[in-house]
Amino acid sequence: MPRSASSRLPGFVLAVPAWVWLTVFFVVPFLQIAWFSLGEKPGMFGTHSNAVMSLDRYAEAFSPTFFTIFRATLWMSVTGTIACLLIALPAAYFMALKVPAHRRGLLVALVMVPYWTSFLIRTIGWKVILSSEGALAGFLTDVGLVSDPHALLNTRGAVLLGLIYNYLPLMILPLYVAFDRVDSALGEASKDLGAGRVRTFFQVTLPLARPGIIAGVILVFIPMMGDYVTPAVLGGAKGTMVGSLIASQFLTAQNWALGSAMAVVLILLTMLVVVLAIALLWGVGWLVGRRSRLVIGTKSIGTKKVATA
Repeated sequence: MPRSASSRLPGFVLAVPAWVWLTVFFVVPFLQIAWFSLGEKPGMFGTHSNAVMSLDRYAEAFSPTFFTIFRATLWMSVTGTIACLLIALPAAYFMALKVPAHRRGLLVALVMVPYWTSFLIRTIGWKVILSSEGALAGFLTDVGLVSDPHALLNTRGAVLLGLIYNYLPLMILPLYVAFDRVDSALGEASKDLGAGRVRTFFQVTLPLARPGIIAGVILVFIPMMGDYVTPAVLGGAKGTMVGSLIASQFLTAQNWALGSAMAVVLILLTMLVVVLAIALLWGVGWLVGRRSRLVIGTKSIGTKKVATA
């Protein structure tokens, strides 16, 4: 039988649409921002000019104010990512391994329901809930947990709550897929060998779900670092993040060159943090795997000695 035309196509052709998409919507905008960052603000009413090329905007971007806000952004992003991971782990495990197969689609749909509405509208909804006239502030004041109902909104805590709510589905879905792909026979074999449920989860199920954990952490952490809608709506002056600072340079100060330089610095620093975190996780996984191999080797040597005796 002659081979069809589709079978004669090289394998990379299947990846061409994805590469085109990434080039048009990521590489080209990044190059444009990098080009703007080499320019300057032409006068009081201008926005951008590349008539004079320089790196002066990067010197302005590396200011104490920027790094102070960057540290606060990094803290909230790391804390929000860890909180999403801790919440998503049991939820995804329950959805993938404890719920009957015919009901899992419904639970996945319920996780995606918030994305049927606008990101901005969902964030404004939390502003209504956390306001001094909202039901949550009234309840916390009545039970004595909060003395001032105005203390919930326009704080870093409100921003952190909004970040966790907005990005939690992006953590649940990769973990659900990872847990769903774990072979149940491995868990049964672990229990037959004497391991309990907790030990089976941490030594068998969780390591097999590590790709989903890494994907979820990346999908949540990177958007959190660049988010400016959530801090602008829920944080006020106390919850400013780097995304808000960059947006103010474009929308308020009309200094596109400085805003572009800050955006490039933010992208590079975020990539550096992600690379360091992946390297740390890889190192910890290598050490744990090496320790496990040493323990297994020691046990097998001891078993052989007992059998020989």
